[in-house]
Amino acid sequence: MMGPGLSYDDTPPFSAPLRFFLTAPLFGVVAGLTLLFGGEILVSRWTPGALAITHLFAAGFMLQVMLGALLQVMPVVAGASMPAPLRIAGITHVAMTLGTAGLAFGLGAGAPDVLLGGAVLLVGGLFVFLSAAALGLSRGARTGNNTRTPRDLRMAFAGLVVTAALGFSLVLVLTRGLALPVALPTVVNLHAGWGWMGWAAVLLAAASWVVVPMFQITAAYPQRFTTLWAPAVTATLVLWTLAEYFAIDTARFIAIIALGLLGAGYAGTTLYLQAHSRRSKPDTPFLAFREAMYAALAGVLVLVISLWSDADWWPILAGVLILHGGFGGTITAMLYKIVPFLAWLHLTQAGIKAPNMKKLLPDTPIRRQLRVRTASLATLCLAVFVPILAPLAGIVLAVEFGWLFANLLRVVRARRDAAKAAVPRPGSHANT
Repeated sequence: MMGPGLSYDDTPPFSAPLRFFLTAPLFGVVAGLTLLFGGEILVSRWTPGALAITHLFAAGFMLQVMLGALLQVMPVVAGASMPAPLRIAGITHVAMTLGTAGLAFGLGAGAPDVLLGGAVLLVGGLFVFLSAAALGLSRGARTGNNTRTPRDLRMAFAGLVVTAALGFSLVLVLTRGLALPVALPTVVNLHAGWGWMGWAAVLLAAASWVVVPMFQITAAYPQRFTTLWAPAVTATLVLWTLAEYFAIDTARFIAIIALGLLGAGYAGTTLYLQAHSRRSKPDTPFLAFREAMYAALAGVLVLVISLWSDADWWPILAGVLILHGGFGGTITAMLYKIVPFLAWLHLTQAGIKAPNMKKLLPDTPIRRQLRVRTASLATLCLAVFVPILAPLAGIVLAVEFGWLFANLLRVVRARRDAAKAAVPRPGSHANT
């Protein structure tokens, strides 16, 4: 399954992105186990437990998968190969894993030194990765039909830099008493906004321009939409940041509503394309991706409601729907496509007759895991209003991500077994 205009000649070794993909679900398991400490965790977005879980999910699950995917996506869609991808992957992976663990523990347990150490590791790992990515993009091909994805990748990297800078400044506030020019809750909101929209959503969209038509057999996204969407998100985030700094309430309100509409526009357009897919029968990841888009739309609606209500549960519910429902669902659906495809691709590049991707990972275990995922999302939403359900939601969440890890590991084992059973063609080379 080769998409038009894509080049797989410079794909990095399979182990480079795989280490990120296999580590990410384990952070989801830890997030679920954290909920076992009590229902008061979900009472407010400001509780130590809620902050820890948010970062276990955002930095531990989402960021790990996104960095791993970028190692694979950049050479294919942007002609931008990172120098020494295995070394960059190794350094970044260790720094991100230890940094996220330290950050989450420091927030949850109130340990300033651990919190600062984790933040330093995270920023250091991102610096290594982004430096290599910038070098790769500067050397990448600047011609071809797909010029929007490389541009949007650059915007996503800029969003990640702003997110990391805001986050590190918040850590310095908590650990070293740094004085901020605006109120701390405002910086927290900007940190979340840039992380959700400036980094994660722009990166997801940049990948979607290629991945959704390729794997879900849909028409391409409208050209005008893909041309304007990411720049509009970035410009609106800048407007929001300036409005917060200069305390211009009207501009702040307009920017937040505009971001919501942009997020809803991406989800709605994706749902439209999926509704007109050329697939005769949608597979399970397709349905999971669609469910994620509906969850994201619900999250945007709840976020708008939170602007008019002081109730603590609305921001928590919006976070559950957007982070776990929207981003988590989309990332899970993509993992179920990307990991078997990469296993098949690297076996083929090694001159080995690769099993069909459905044999590498059959639909049945995917379907069962995604049923648990739906139950996990529903239980988390209920736990926002009925805190006594938080431990139950934590158990289901841990099972969801544990099962995801087991399914991805199944692909790795199937690839290994295929490689052991086959005899490579003369002159072929393994890309492991």
